Amino acid sequence: MRQETKKPAAVAGAMLREKGYSLAIAESCTGGLASSTITDIPGSSDYFTGSLIAYSNEVKERLLGVPPDILKKHGAVSSRCALSMAAWAMTLFKTDASIAITGIAGPGGGSQRKPAGTVFIAICVKDMTKVKKFLFNGTRRSIKKEAVENGLEMLSKALSSEKTRTA
Repeated sequence: MRQETKKPAAVAGAMLREKGYSLAIAESCTGGLASSTITDIPGSSDYFTGSLIAYSNEVKERLLGVPPDILKKHGAVSSRCALSMAAWAMTLFKTDASIAITGIAGPGGGSQRKPAGTVFIAICVKDMTKVKKFLFNGTRRSIKKEAVENGLEMLSKALSSEKTRTA
């Protein structure tokens, strides 16, 4: 039982519950793994509102509001796309926090500039946003798992650094 609380999803979930915050997820290359990882934690319905798997650019644009010029100029695998996905997920689901993950899980699909394993993760907590670029190595499955774990760790760090607001 003690080992369960050390999992990134359990840590983030406990912090969300403690603050009374809700969470939404917008994911692309992880294909639902982030949402599945969150819902593996008993009681996650206390804070997890929902998610959107936006695998295609059309869905990113139409349902997550990613501006077409971001997709044209920077691509779906970019910091700007991840930030836009996170912001719209928070708006769409009316939550206090969000995680967005977009990248190239591989083994194909990469380029010299953006090789397989390139992942951008953005988090929003209230009015704070952060985005980080990662380059993971390994199998498609391990890249997806690393992306989810890093996204949850980024969320936990943001939640722990957030100053307590007073009324």
